[in-house]
Amino acid sequence: MSLVPMKELLLAAQKGRYAVGAFNCNNMEIVQAIIAAAEAEKSPVVIQASQGAIKYAGIAYITALTKLAAENSSVPVALHLDHGTSFEQCMSCVRNGFTSVMIDGSKHALEDNIALTKKVAEVAHPLGITVEAELGKIGGTEDDIKVEEWDALFTDPDEAAYFSRETQVDALAVAIGTAHGQYKGVPKLDFARLQKIVAKVSTPLVLHGSSGVPSEAIQEAIAIGVAKVNIDTNIREAFVEAARKVLAADAKEIDPRKVLGPAREAATEVIREKIRVFGSSGKA
Repeated sequence: MSLVPMKELLLAAQKGRYAVGAFNCNNMEIVQAIIAAAEAEKSPVVIQASQGAIKYAGIAYITALTKLAAENSSVPVALHLDHGTSFEQCMSCVRNGFTSVMIDGSKHALEDNIALTKKVAEVAHPLGITVEAELGKIGGTEDDIKVEEWDALFTDPDEAAYFSRETQVDALAVAIGTAHGQYKGVPKLDFARLQKIVAKVSTPLVLHGSSGVPSEAIQEAIAIGVAKVNIDTNIREAFVEAARKVLAADAKEIDPRKVLGPAREAATEVIREKIRVFGSSGKA
C-alpha cells in the first residue's frame, strides 16, 4: 500500500491503548528489516530518518526505498522526519514525499518554539502531512543535537497543554526521563508527570530515546497514554554486532551480502521484539 500519514496510525494507537514503533533507518538493509518485522508482526510502523541519515544516504534514496517498501507491504507505513530543526528542512521532506515531519524547536523559548511549529503546520496540514513537535529537552545526543544532562528539562504539563492548543500539532514528544543514545544506567521515567500531561493534553504523545528503557517501563508509559515510541540505538547495536561476528569468524570475507545479510536479520529480530512490547502486533 502507499505511504500513509503518521497521524492515522497514532490516533488508532491512542484509541487502542498501544503504541506504534518508530524505527530509524540509515540504509537499505535497515529499511528492509523494519518492513520485514512489521510484516511478520502484522503491525503498523513508522520508518523515520534523522538529519544524519538524510546526510548519509540522501533524501531521494531514503524516500524511494521507503516508498517501494510500503508499496510492496500489506501493513500501513508512514515516513517521518526525526528531529528536524528548521522550517527549510521540514519543507525539503514535504517536497520529497515524507508523510510526517518533526520540527524540534525544544531548544528555543516556549513562544519561539510555538511560532516555528505553527509555521511548519500551516504548510504541512493542508497537504495532509502529520506534524510532530517537542516540548522539554531529552538528554543525550541525536546526531548533531546535544543536550547536556544538567540542561535536560522535563516537560511541564501546563506548558504542554498550552503548546498543544496553540500549535494544533498531531503528535507531541515529551521529556519524562528518557535520553538519546546508550544509557549509562537504568533510566527512571517520571510516570506521575506523564499522567498529568495526559490529563491535560489530547494530542498523541511520543516517547523518544527509548532504546535501553526496560520493557516494563515502556509498557507502563503506553498504558498511561504514549502512542508512539522511538527506537534507534538498539537497532544499530544489533546490526553492527552481527556484522562484527561475521568478520570475526572470517577476517578475509569480502562479500558485503554475507556481512550485511546477518546484520539485517539481527535488526529484524530486535524490531519484532519491540513491536511486541509496544502492543501493536496484529493491529495492521
